[in-house]
Amino acid sequence: MPWIQLKIDTDNQHADALSDLLMEEGSLSITLEDGKDTPIYEPTLGETPLWNHTVVTALFEADRNLNLVVEALALQPYLGHSFSYKIEQVEDKDWEREWMDNFHPIKFSERLWICPSWREIPDPTAVNIILDPGLAFGTGTHPTTALCLEWLDSLNFDNKDVIDFGCGSGILAVAALKLGATKVTGIDIDYQAIDASKANAQRNGVEEQLTLYLAEDQPKELKADILVANILAGPLKDLAPLIAEKVKSGGQLALSGLLQEQALEVSDFYNQWFDMDEPAHKEEWSRLTGIRK
Repeated sequence: MPWIQLKIDTDNQHADALSDLLMEEGSLSITLEDGKDTPIYEPTLGETPLWNHTVVTALFEADRNLNLVVEALALQPYLGHSFSYKIEQVEDKDWEREWMDNFHPIKFSERLWICPSWREIPDPTAVNIILDPGLAFGTGTHPTTALCLEWLDSLNFDNKDVIDFGCGSGILAVAALKLGATKVTGIDIDYQAIDASKANAQRNGVEEQLTLYLAEDQPKELKADILVANILAGPLKDLAPLIAEKVKSGGQLALSGLLQEQALEVSDFYNQWFDMDEPAHKEEWSRLTGIRK
């Protein structure tokens, strides 16, 4: 079945109201996009930020008269009669297949691959993590996740316990287990992350070695030889004392989710507990590592 879409240029103050109006006019779905390549890196807690220049795209059935929709929009004072819009026909496709075709196995080091379940594994002798992309949490494609995976692949996991602090999809926890960790504990504030981590551990056959906790349920005495936290600069600083006390003396730490301009400040903050290394960078993102004093 063919579709038709209406794209409208607006701003962050009116995007929500415009979206609501388009839904009232019969839109089947709404997408908000950055209109001028303006990145938003770290929203505050509870904030859902939008770009100053936001493009709102509304999808309609092909027989909907979008001229009538445009006339209704022109009555809105925040748009007016001269607002910028574009009407486009959308090709009818097998969208699930189209989406799946965009994802391929990714190699992170000499032995570590992330592979979608519907793709053939390129190297059966490698350390292969089966992980399907979803709506949220890490799939390895973001530079911060890649930095953490590369670091994990460099470690010796013999008789080592690991904490994945902010486990998300469980990608780092599963990687540590498949690379040889004795056991891994995953911690997250989101119950959906706990469910995702559990499902991915089962898919990779390591569920028996992975223990998962919501943040409020984590044991106070929990400590590990290795801790990796791929979250954001603000929480990394706020939670630094808690993170530090979970790493055994001489244990190893990796922090990511940081922009390059944030790395030195966070590294200096962690110096009170760890001997910190020079930051590693990928694109505009950074990873910090250190040894517990």
